[in-house]
Amino acid sequence: MSNAPLPIRETLVDLARQFPRRMVEDQLDDVDRIAFNIQIVTDRMGTKITLADIGGGIGLYSVGCAALGLHAILVDDFQDENNRPVVDEVLQLHKSKGVEIVSQDVVHQPLKLAENSLDVITCFDSMEHWHHSPKKLFHDLARILKPGGLFVIGVPNCVNLRKRLTVPFGAGKWSAMEYWYESDVFRGHVREPDVDDLHYIARDLKLEQVEILGRNWLGYTSRKPHIRFVTRFVDKILQFRPTLCSNIYLVARKPR
Repeated sequence: MSNAPLPIRETLVDLARQFPRRMVEDQLDDVDRIAFNIQIVTDRMGTKITLADIGGGIGLYSVGCAALGLHAILVDDFQDENNRPVVDEVLQLHKSKGVEIVSQDVVHQPLKLAENSLDVITCFDSMEHWHHSPKKLFHDLARILKPGGLFVIGVPNCVNLRKRLTVPFGAGKWSAMEYWYESDVFRGHVREPDVDDLHYIARDLKLEQVEILGRNWLGYTSRKPHIRFVTRFVDKILQFRPTLCSNIYLVARKPR
């Protein structure tokens, strides 16, 4: 068995260039975040695993996992308005790399997978969009997860440092009024959690070996050049205080 590091970033860059032309630039900009998300799993579990990504949409994560040798199951309803023109083309790329596609709204419908059948369950930047409590779904996912399996949730932090500084001055709204008011179905952020919320979920699911990680991907992708500039200098410092980071992760295991 080779001990050489996985070519995660190189694999993702190659995959990003295979996306529909209108998506390529955004996927390339997202490579570092997706590489980190994959490494959370592979550093702890290796690649000879079965993984289900919940609410992953049509981005790089699940197809990147599959291209690196993981058995990846992508679960999503694929109803985001801005993705509909390209969803079929992107899912063909996913399928060509071995991703198993489950088109389903798991918040309302139980996931039909066998008990103790998955090594890893991930859910990145999806929970905050859900209009119903995730409690029933998360308990169902914990049932499907193997003993000792990895449960990973990644979300934006509702009380990150930027919001603490800008909200007192009347700034900090996540989405435009038109996006919420003029849409028949709002699919933006409903409730962003914080670190305490992630610990609450871990306790409710009786997870063990709980880790909370912090990163600042939103700063790197900000439309404001000064935010991107500052993020390069403060990111590593803020990682020691996940409560202040823009992106927070729960990484934990189901008891053996």
